Amino acid sequence: MDTKVIDQYIDDLMTKSTAEIPVWNIEKARAGVKSGWDYIDGCMIMALLELYDTSKNEKFLKFADYYEDYRIHDDGTIDGYSKDAWNIDEINGGKNLFPLYALTKKEKYRLALEKLYEQLKEQPRTKEGNFWHKAIYPNQVWLDGLYMGQPFYMEYTATFEDGKNKDDIYNQFFNVERIMKNPADGLYYHCYDSSKSAFWCDKNTGLCQNYWLRALGWFSMAMLDTLNHAPDRGSENWNHLKQMFIDLQDSMLRVQDESGMWYQLPALPNVDGNYLETSGTAIFAYSLLKALRTGILSDEKYKKAGIKAFEGICNKYLKTEGGVLSLDGICLVAGLGPEKNKRRDGTVAYYLSEPIVKDDAKGVGPFILAYNEYKLLKK
Repeated sequence: MDTKVIDQYIDDLMTKSTAEIPVWNIEKARAGVKSGWDYIDGCMIMALLELYDTSKNEKFLKFADYYEDYRIHDDGTIDGYSKDAWNIDEINGGKNLFPLYALTKKEKYRLALEKLYEQLKEQPRTKEGNFWHKAIYPNQVWLDGLYMGQPFYMEYTATFEDGKNKDDIYNQFFNVERIMKNPADGLYYHCYDSSKSAFWCDKNTGLCQNYWLRALGWFSMAMLDTLNHAPDRGSENWNHLKQMFIDLQDSMLRVQDESGMWYQLPALPNVDGNYLETSGTAIFAYSLLKALRTGILSDEKYKKAGIKAFEGICNKYLKTEGGVLSLDGICLVAGLGPEKNKRRDGTVAYYLSEPIVKDDAKGVGPFILAYNEYKLLKK
């Protein structure tokens, strides 16, 4: 594999992007609006910061700092952020402010961290104690949301509060294991409605109908990052979460395709219209390989599966056309509801109806994260 080609692809993404119009935010581009503060851009900047962390190449830090500095004011207020939406996705970008504050010493980043943490302190919760996904999704827990909020929550409480809220974080994961995991195959349903009233949910269990690859991936990364930020490594709760992480990897390995990739609906590979999907595969490649590097996984089978997943993406979806590299096979978006959007009903047909795009950060960010781990491993 020619890593120079991928390195050039990453350079081009930075060169062609501005803080207002990043080329990787396909959702915003399609909507005809400028980028603000959202989890999509957060994914991309995180990938660049991890490249900096392992390479110490200043260009990655310089771009990440420029990008975040542009939208964060001296008092810590963030352009495009609204606490009152109670949107757990909005927390994701805050993860990048921990390393940026440590590296640049800009007080605005610490103040912005405090503002985001204020949201978590007041975030509405389900009766089980889990954060709502958003105000427009009351009483709902989505696997995606565990990734958006919990690693930030753990890093904040470990960094600034001596870890006082770590058990709250663990319990939110354990609730998901108890409620959203299917013991028959070890996979997790995408969403749960604690009130059992949403039009898409089973009225007895509150669960949606299907597993979605990228949501499973976000949940995998949620556990991985939380484990690596936790201040009590080796404790009973930490070991419980570690076992949850390992169990999910084992379950996913059982449904990994021969190509190394996973399907959009991973448990239904033979359903007409199902396809091998880039973003979720990249997330699992990253999860497997970084977990090996950070000592959470150790078995050789995980290394083989992670390498096979990354190389599978490159073989199928990384293409050069007219001298320009692009990454295809990325599901643009998927979710359940809200009430006014009955199309998003969680059926097989729904998940297979969402657009498949190229070069969107929800695929590119995880791909770069996986690429970084792959390069480190190959060294």
